[in-house]
Amino acid sequence: MHSAVSAIATMLLVGRTAAFLTSSSAAIAVSQRSTNKLSMAATKPDQLPADAKRYYVRPDRFLDVLTSAPQLLFRLGSGALVDGYTVKVSREEEGDEGEYAVVRALGFKVTERGNTWDRQQPRKPIEIYEFEGCPFCRKVREAINIVDIDVVFYPCPQGGPTFRPKAKEMGTTAFPYMVDPNTKTSMPESDEIVKYLFETYGEGAKVPFQLSLGFGTTLSAGLGMLPRGLKGSKYTPAKMPKKPLELWGYEASPFTKVVREKLSELEIPHKFVSSARGSPKRQKLYEMAGAGQTPYLIDPNTGAKGYESSEINDYLDKTYAL
Repeated sequence: MHSAVSAIATMLLVGRTAAFLTSSSAAIAVSQRSTNKLSMAATKPDQLPADAKRYYVRPDRFLDVLTSAPQLLFRLGSGALVDGYTVKVSREEEGDEGEYAVVRALGFKVTERGNTWDRQQPRKPIEIYEFEGCPFCRKVREAINIVDIDVVFYPCPQGGPTFRPKAKEMGTTAFPYMVDPNTKTSMPESDEIVKYLFETYGEGAKVPFQLSLGFGTTLSAGLGMLPRGLKGSKYTPAKMPKKPLELWGYEASPFTKVVREKLSELEIPHKFVSSARGSPKRQKLYEMAGAGQTPYLIDPNTGAKGYESSEINDYLDKTYAL
């Protein structure tokens, strides 16, 4: 039953991604002038869109999202759904407007849930040293979304002056590398980290088959990244923020991916609030910001917070890139 629900949910995710891409392609066909206007409309460094736009990709970033989408297919939706994901269709009731729903139409609503709603987060955030263009790192990020825990990512792109040398001081040159201050456990090796996360924080959840195929898992993760080349792998000179940023998102989202690439290239540490489909954090985001859509960025250094991957990346460039 669970595999059937997962398959249906994955199909819906693919369909929603296709809808995004189709709507954006139509927008480009209607007017190429949109790109020029949007490029000229610079976002102020301390501002981000407060409102989420559904089924929209900014025309000048269409190719970024298009080339980020194959990961969802190659990885069979891994990292898109929390453990025990279920979907429910029910009638709208008075007062339901405060509840996050995927779809509301014709007096009905579609809501999502998983086994992670009653789980406690680790008392201290787990630290992961990794970089976006690494297929081994991707496996760990998918596991993080499935068990639905929040972590702090310390990007280690090639040429990065801060966290890659720090990881070397801790005794590793291989990525990903995990440090769990709650259990005083540190380890490299993606498969071992995945196993550890499920055993320690999965509360009985089993590692899904997409993460249990050994070389096949790594190969499919790498193939899904091919259209993006080395994005997220090489350092771009940037200012280091005083405090880590906070990114709400999930691994299977092409929109989250392009933001993660930028954060990785700029070597910006960030708390990752895992918000896969079925996570209770979708409800928290809905209550906090007005929509359960991701990615959503919070920068405690400037007070900026908001939606939309294109605008988030513009903000990161203007605020931190040198």
